[in-house]
Amino acid sequence: MKFQKNIPTYSGKMSMRQKLLSNYLPIFLLLLFGIIFPTESGSAENNLGFCNPILAGFYPDPSICRVDRDYYLVNSTFSYYPGIPVFHSRDLVNWKLIGHVMDRPEQLNLDGLGVSEGVFAPAIRFHRGVFYVTCTLVGGGGNFIVTSNDPAGPWSNPVWIPQINGIDPSMFFDKNGKSYIVYNSIAPDDKPLYDGHRTIRMYEFDADSLQVLAEELILVNGGTDITQKPIWIEGPHIFHKDNYYFLIAAEGGTGDQHSEVVFRSKKIDGPYISYENNPILTQRHLNPKRDFPITSTGHADFIETPTGDWWAVFLGCRPYHPFEEGHYNTGRETFLAPVEWQDGWPVINPNHERVQYYYPYPIHSSIEKSNIHYGGNFQFRDDFDTEKLNPNWVFLRTPHQKWYDLNKRKGFLSMRLRPETCAESVNPSFLGRRQQHAQGFASTSIYFKPEHENEKAGLLVFQNENHFYYLCKSLEGTEPLIQLYKSGDNQKDLITSQKLEDDQDKRELFLKIEAHGNVYSFFYGFDPYKWYLLKDKVDAKFLSTKVAGGFVGCMYALYATSTGISSSNLAYYDWFEYGGDDEAYKKDPKY
Repeated sequence: MKFQKNIPTYSGKMSMRQKLLSNYLPIFLLLLFGIIFPTESGSAENNLGFCNPILAGFYPDPSICRVDRDYYLVNSTFSYYPGIPVFHSRDLVNWKLIGHVMDRPEQLNLDGLGVSEGVFAPAIRFHRGVFYVTCTLVGGGGNFIVTSNDPAGPWSNPVWIPQINGIDPSMFFDKNGKSYIVYNSIAPDDKPLYDGHRTIRMYEFDADSLQVLAEELILVNGGTDITQKPIWIEGPHIFHKDNYYFLIAAEGGTGDQHSEVVFRSKKIDGPYISYENNPILTQRHLNPKRDFPITSTGHADFIETPTGDWWAVFLGCRPYHPFEEGHYNTGRETFLAPVEWQDGWPVINPNHERVQYYYPYPIHSSIEKSNIHYGGNFQFRDDFDTEKLNPNWVFLRTPHQKWYDLNKRKGFLSMRLRPETCAESVNPSFLGRRQQHAQGFASTSIYFKPEHENEKAGLLVFQNENHFYYLCKSLEGTEPLIQLYKSGDNQKDLITSQKLEDDQDKRELFLKIEAHGNVYSFFYGFDPYKWYLLKDKVDAKFLSTKVAGGFVGCMYALYATSTGISSSNLAYYDWFEYGGDDEAYKKDPKY
């Protein structure tokens, strides 16, 4: 499906005929041409099974737990706020965002942190009526634990665990009543034998007082075989099955050499023996030129269903064409695959070398589905006509004041222009939504009258402080115009601009960014059925993880700034729409 450059959707100010056309014409066309499109379940459902990733876009480092027939999943959020989304599902495929673990400023202060600092690798567990999340605040207070009786919140303020020197803490509750916390740490005596030499360590832990007990133990030194100099053993989890304690962990670093490995022991404190067929999940050995690759798989967590089936959630990445270059803007995403037990050891993705885009459903559930989509090809629209902001919007760092409003002008999101910018380690007037597809678009409608050259408001595609494109309305002298900026080192460069006529300046302005794999295209318009191209084929690889670095993915953001100078001006956003149309979901899924 090609995105129509001349048919935007309902702006909130159209006639009833236009509204009906806008709302139902796309559905009619999809049915007419037989395109697979997501149902209300939030994933691309069809006779092929469910599709991966189950959480598309920047949802890395998944951890999962089960309570009866309910499943709960959390992800890393780094320097985005609120921190640590909590998803709920009854079937492991259709997920609903029910809250965030860190949603109060007193819990999580991200001031001054880089985008890829902050909240690393949460792990969620349930024990005797209490939910526990352990996590690391990199660049902040270090390792902490929070608790709640309700996964939707509220969660407690963090209890810091200063004894842990490392990252990725995870709880384990043994049947004998003892509790433990396992994590990635430094080499023995802090004397690494090579770059990337790490250990997996463990403390006994008091789940009531939330304090460590006894002495620290080293469970794994280096990785599966220290003579081969394995790097970055991390993301550990322990579980018990068939009289063995199993320790799973990521190894190889979170890039394309990533993997998942497993060890087991008869005793909780070891010795832990590495599985002779490790790794139990990786894609690093496959042809990088393969179509629609899924790469960088690892950082897994396991779950057992009530029927005794085992599944793994893990992170992976989806490079766009040319695939062998390994560029992706969507970040590290959450995938789901079956686990098979072979000779007493777990193997992820059995019977396949390649992680599959489609698997049979793990569980069939009749629970009411969410109307927010997280996987497959879909569209999302926010008309800003609710009392509260949709919880899928995220802030860049912790907001300490409310600079947005949904009630100042009904049906609009108003944003106050503030001196803070997205190029600084602060909280700007920025509301983001993840880029979840290589092929897709984000568009919005805005009413904004700049008063000075420093005042700008529009639509941003953002990877980090030094890697973004900004499509905005502003002034040049006293002349209104549309501008497209590219970030640079401590500055931004104007790529192109378009002056506006007096009648255009007074009208509603439509802005759109289209993603086409390794390029973006930028559009503007004044009529809901006519777009003008501002700039075509802008380098998208500039925003890829391979170029920009870090651990996050791109965000499309509504963004308004007065660029270092105080302002009382406001920008009014009428609606925001996102759509994704990746080719991988339309191909033969059998590899």
